[in-house]
Amino acid sequence: MISIRVHSRRRQPIRDVPVAGALEVVWCKRRWSCDEAKCGRGTFAESTLEVPVRARSTVRVRAQLVAAVISSGRAVSKTARAHGVSWWLVQAAVTAAALMLPAVGAAVVKHLGVDEPRYRSVRFYRTQAGAWARYEPWMSTIVDVTTGQVLGIVDGRGSAGVGAWLAARPADWLAQVEVVAIDPSAAFRKAIRTHLPCAAVSVDPFHLVKLGNDAMTAVRQRLVRYHKGRRGRLVDPACANRRLLLRGADTLSPGGWARLEKVFRCDDPTDELGAAWGIEEQLRRLLTTTSLADAHEAKMMLGHYVMVAHMPETDRLWNTVCEWWTQIEVLIVTGVTNARTEAANTSIKNIKRTGRGFRNPANYKARILLRSAATRAA
Repeated sequence: MISIRVHSRRRQPIRDVPVAGALEVVWCKRRWSCDEAKCGRGTFAESTLEVPVRARSTVRVRAQLVAAVISSGRAVSKTARAHGVSWWLVQAAVTAAALMLPAVGAAVVKHLGVDEPRYRSVRFYRTQAGAWARYEPWMSTIVDVTTGQVLGIVDGRGSAGVGAWLAARPADWLAQVEVVAIDPSAAFRKAIRTHLPCAAVSVDPFHLVKLGNDAMTAVRQRLVRYHKGRRGRLVDPACANRRLLLRGADTLSPGGWARLEKVFRCDDPTDELGAAWGIEEQLRRLLTTTSLADAHEAKMMLGHYVMVAHMPETDRLWNTVCEWWTQIEVLIVTGVTNARTEAANTSIKNIKRTGRGFRNPANYKARILLRSAATRAA
């Protein structure tokens, strides 16, 4: 029934987009009488598309608040102060926008990436026994490495969280995933093997090179402690050029080569440092091969270098390469890496810095998903 009788009028302040400063909008809202005898409600208030029922702010100001937080990367508190509204209104608008994101099952994803950033800084707490314990709040992100969009965020960095996220996806969506890129994490590999048995697993080359750099650093530190009985100092050529030892050989300038040769000549009496550097470079050459035949040949050469060097640090590196060799073969054949996942993690860390940390993980996840979707749409 169409109402034609006004019951009353009231003045209602409405939050709207500021124009040349703060703007106060007052709506003289009419309350209509219902002439239907069977209706339990005697009166009802009018509403518009711009100001829905029970709304105290316009649709356009909520859209502008979301754009300021997501597209411009501003903090919620700063956006609230700029628009003269409360923090709760801005956060409610962001949360409502996150609920409108398309479902993950609607996207066609062939290549996934899984990685773990820290949710917040490390915390120390006392156990029941009175001892101090360390707590590192991790979260795992699932990314479409083709587009770089963040598809999901789960707590922790174990197999349970990633496995539960994959188990919640439709079977036909899981069947279209061909390759999953991860860092050398046994927990992620377990979750993928359980829920994506037909997908191939590719290991990220960045993390393998980092393992080689860690082995190089461990050898350098062990040698200086053994020969000099102390930690490395800047007067030691190996310590002064420690970053040079981690550089790829193909990126060295003539001056860099000269300094590197000086390190091996003056500060490497046992030739162990040079052997570790050669193993590290052979690992780099292995990861840049383009065929399985070249990769197998580079692997045999790497194994020969490790056997001749006979150092515990390089032996551990060789064991890791052997354990993840199947995933390295997938990397060489497909070329799927976690580069876009690492880029997404950088954006996630920027969001955390902008908000000075997040106490509510739901708000943090909403910001991450909206920012990723907005970046992809742009």
